[in-house]
Amino acid sequence: MKTVLVIEDDLGIQKQLKWSLSDYELVFAGDRQQAMTHLRRYEPSVVTLDLGLPPDPTNATEGLACLSDILGTAPDTKVIVLTGSTDNSHALQAIALGAYDYYQKPIDADVLNIILQRAFKLTELEKENKALKNNSQQQTDILGNSEAMIKACRVVEKIAPTEITTLLLGESGTGKEVFARTIHKQSARADKPFIAINCASIPENLLESELFGYEKGAFTGAVKTTLGKIECANGGTLLLDEIGDMPLSLQAKMLRFLQERVIERVGGRSEIEVDVRVICATHRDLQEMVSQQTFREDLFYQVSEIILRIPPLRSRGHDIILIAKALLQRFNEEYHSNVQGFSEQATKAMLSHSWPGNIRELQNKVKSAVIMAESKQIDAEDLGLVAPNGNIKMQTLRQMREDVETQAIRQAHMMTEGNLSKAADLLGITRPTLYALIEKYKMYDLRSTDTET
Repeated sequence: MKTVLVIEDDLGIQKQLKWSLSDYELVFAGDRQQAMTHLRRYEPSVVTLDLGLPPDPTNATEGLACLSDILGTAPDTKVIVLTGSTDNSHALQAIALGAYDYYQKPIDADVLNIILQRAFKLTELEKENKALKNNSQQQTDILGNSEAMIKACRVVEKIAPTEITTLLLGESGTGKEVFARTIHKQSARADKPFIAINCASIPENLLESELFGYEKGAFTGAVKTTLGKIECANGGTLLLDEIGDMPLSLQAKMLRFLQERVIERVGGRSEIEVDVRVICATHRDLQEMVSQQTFREDLFYQVSEIILRIPPLRSRGHDIILIAKALLQRFNEEYHSNVQGFSEQATKAMLSHSWPGNIRELQNKVKSAVIMAESKQIDAEDLGLVAPNGNIKMQTLRQMREDVETQAIRQAHMMTEGNLSKAADLLGITRPTLYALIEKYKMYDLRSTDTET
């Protein structure tokens, strides 16, 4: 049974509420101190509050103070203010402070029950929404509902529970590491380490020791045995980002690790077994590199047991706006700003921009716009983008049909060297229908050049 905290000092009204609200378990409090004690003890989702509480029952001061205390302690609590006064100013003041609703006495059991049902329903929805949001944040940071992204997310769902070695292909800035982390979070290794190493950002002479670790004395400066990224990822997931930039001289050692799941530290002689799931990512065309002999063919097949292609931002349609809004919220919190959204011109500019830097570029533009914006809305100028002139025009279905039919007729006319009977056959229509279309679209030049005899 759902619990309602009733803050009411009138014993007669307490009895009336107990009878009227028989579907709920009622906990009564006669003053602010007792109300706060019961609030902490029972943690009710819904509270009814009489504003006229002692020691000032003829005024609303104590009731409003109690309301502030409740919302300060449990902000999600739905407080329904009960007032016997015909002056609604105190009730409106309570709403302004955060009360869920107010109800004017005398009590009508049916009406009050409906208000309580709505309050509990809203509480349940908020809890479900919070749970879904938390679960979503734990499982994935991928945003987007475009067809391309839905398809990519389905692949993630299928491969995450497996141990298959995955190759993520996509332009720079498309979020390859985000996809890799999502695969890790949705796998059985989620509570184990996720280690990422960028093969392009580490000098060639240091990459081997970064990956495989080294023994003490292996080289000048190796004053102690140090674990490499592969060992640090033991039990979890290793992301080899930009594997296309891995030196050819290191690829053979990487191939052995992927095949045998054993490594040797630099300067070491013993083999070390590691249990690691491997995800690779690159913006390069590895197959082209294989043909140019700059990437080992056997390593390519080893890292690409399954390939996931991540679409560029420019092909994701209104995902751009969805991501921009999420970034705006994030940077508002980070920089304590209160930018409320994007202007129409900013939205048009984002949708028309080609985004060569993909999500990374969008992130940088939104961040700088939040810092530099002088109004509550971000404009195209704040983003450093040029808005397209005028409104974005969309052809009607009739205009599209006319364009397609006109083009098809002219192409058929050309292919049949002006013979309209043959053109009609080629188009799969009758000659009279073709003549009717020529009349409709005023293509009189075709009619005058009919070669049929």
